[in-house]
Amino acid sequence: MRSSDLFAKCLETEGVKYIFGIPGEETLELVDSIISSGIKFITTRHEQGAAFMADAYGRLTGRAGVCLSTLGPGATNLLTGIADANLDRAPLVAITAQTSLSKLHKESHQFVDIVQCFKPLTKWNTRVEDSSTIPEIVRKAFKIAESEKPGACHIEMPENIASENIEYSPIAWSIKPAMPAPEEQSVDIAADIINRAKNPVIIAGNGVIRGRASEELFRFANKTNIPVANTFMGKGVVPSDSPLSLNTIGLQLKDYVSCGFDRADLIIAVGYDFAEYAPAFWNQAGDKKIVHIDFTNAEVDFHYQASCEVIGDIKTSIKLLSEKVKGRKDNKYTSTLRDYISREMESGSNDNSFPMRPQRILSDIRKVLDKEDILISDVGAHKIWIARMFPTYCPNTVIISNGFASMGFALPAAITAKMVYPDRKVLAVCGDGGFLMNCQEMETAVRLKLPFVSLIFNDNGYGLIRWKQVKRFGKSNGGVDFGNPDFVKFAESFGAKGMRIESASELEPALKEAFKSNVPVVIDVPVDYSENMKLTERMGRLICPI
Repeated sequence: MRSSDLFAKCLETEGVKYIFGIPGEETLELVDSIISSGIKFITTRHEQGAAFMADAYGRLTGRAGVCLSTLGPGATNLLTGIADANLDRAPLVAITAQTSLSKLHKESHQFVDIVQCFKPLTKWNTRVEDSSTIPEIVRKAFKIAESEKPGACHIEMPENIASENIEYSPIAWSIKPAMPAPEEQSVDIAADIINRAKNPVIIAGNGVIRGRASEELFRFANKTNIPVANTFMGKGVVPSDSPLSLNTIGLQLKDYVSCGFDRADLIIAVGYDFAEYAPAFWNQAGDKKIVHIDFTNAEVDFHYQASCEVIGDIKTSIKLLSEKVKGRKDNKYTSTLRDYISREMESGSNDNSFPMRPQRILSDIRKVLDKEDILISDVGAHKIWIARMFPTYCPNTVIISNGFASMGFALPAAITAKMVYPDRKVLAVCGDGGFLMNCQEMETAVRLKLPFVSLIFNDNGYGLIRWKQVKRFGKSNGGVDFGNPDFVKFAESFGAKGMRIESASELEPALKEAFKSNVPVVIDVPVDYSENMKLTERMGRLICPI
């Protein structure tokens, strides 16, 4: 067989169902082999979109998403999505072409050293220089990408290697290697610290979701009566309507959730990742006692000096701890704080002003989405409101890029979400800035007949940066304003459906109608972001309940 056929067989052995990408001259052999296999090749309209689709596949399934490009500009276009997957801890394998090995020592058309370019943005990457190594390289790339902490790997396939003839077989594998259980001594020490604490708080990150440990954490919290705050990427680890949920921490300013951390004498960090929210924001003096529970050892940081590290499979660690910790009486402070947070989350949910306030938009969305439906958030001011105000009840139902935090993520990710979960409603929430960064993938969605909804928070500008400018300088000093196309006509030009909201009362029925459509729908919602500074002012005056 051709080396490209062997490569495709190795991908099939890894269980790859989809490859997202754009073909090129140097991938002719490889794409031909993929299309002849049982793998579905999803042609995208930009390589960045392909990488984001693979990124989201990794987040949603725990298995590596795969993206493909040609050499040179095709490969460099993948970089943002690859970096996003790497810092959001999503398993991804990127495959790029390269010119023939005989040309690598000299100047050549479209040649740049992609392996060197990708090195700082991946967990591991390599070039295939001998076709007999293909089975080992593919197996290694997937193994490393899916191991904790997951991330991106890259394989470069020179065009002359792809066309060689070879007689090799893929490396078969049966199950993903299990994470080891934690040391019994570390569990005992952690349990003793937790039992001695008077006001412990749990901070739960995306590692809990990756470890499929949400149920175990919820049971642990209920047994111990310890409140839980989640990071942006940990939304849903504990249902928002639980009396122990403090909802989301991660705003880089004083928030009600921070009050629980200010008072805490112990922080139990479970699957928590510094890339989302630095410990300096909740442990400024560096004096809090910390129990670290994760797949990997704690990062070294002045503000994060763990008294105990429980390293191993998170689900197993929490189960073992649950057997050794004691129950607690109801915490009146937690219920008081919870009441403050609940009132804050409900404020503005019935506001009828127009342009719409973020709180009302999110309230209407929550009414229309079922608990297991999926919301994908792009990056911008709306991301802050979604993280802080949107109630979430199940893990992996609100997908936010908050490690790399790249604009342009939501629309491609929604395509993947609808492919993986065709029976669930899928909503991409974008700012007008982020939507236009990968709006060309609307054609991909229409071509694939994927009926999801994109909702645009429209303020004719980069709203989050405007918010930061006003906060820092007392005014918006420019560089953030722009015009927009007619989003209704824009959607229709792709064969999708477009809707524009012209009063607050129209959004909920529009959403219900949109989710009945058999084509993608774009909803243009004018938003009043004056609420951003009101939030900042409220947080500046915050007095924690005692």
